[in-house]
Amino acid sequence: MKNIIFFGDSLTAGHGLRASESFPALLQQRLDEQDLSYKAYNYGVSGETSAGGRQRLASVLARHPVDVFVLALGANDGIRGIPVRETTQNLQFIIDAVKRQYPKAQIVLAGLEFPFDLGPLGGHRLAHYATEFKALFRTLADKNSLPFVPFLLQGVLGRRELNLADGVHPNAAGQKILAENVWQVLGPLLQVQVS
Repeated sequence: MKNIIFFGDSLTAGHGLRASESFPALLQQRLDEQDLSYKAYNYGVSGETSAGGRQRLASVLARHPVDVFVLALGANDGIRGIPVRETTQNLQFIIDAVKRQYPKAQIVLAGLEFPFDLGPLGGHRLAHYATEFKALFRTLADKNSLPFVPFLLQGVLGRRELNLADGVHPNAAGQKILAENVWQVLGPLLQVQVS
């Protein structure tokens, strides 16, 4: 059995939902259906920033051998307006640490976009931040030659019927779309690893 670590925040944790409704749990169902011998571990922590992830990484890496590591952090950095340079450094630290400890592990990076409609805020500064924030993920993926999920919340962001009442966290239907977004990149990788 190989291990897939999903390392993220409330989007990964499935905030406000049953554990079985989170996208890592949905991907486990798909792995089982396809007879792919992988165990998905959900290490999503609500409210976590890239700095928080950096701090708890060692304890997670010590728990299981890592075959695939899906890195899905950064949303809370964006919400808090943390400088893009800091988020980039923290995510690079996580990528380097996983590579150092598990050189054969496949790392998949999930990209994010700034989660708000910036129009009403009218700030070109915010628009600039949003552009830089979105770009940091592809830049990291390219620099580290990582398989890349361009936008974790593709098809879910801003759609009321796919989110909880807070308008930020995907509901059970939204999590199914997140699972599909990740599977587009993860699925082909796992099939290659198995064969």
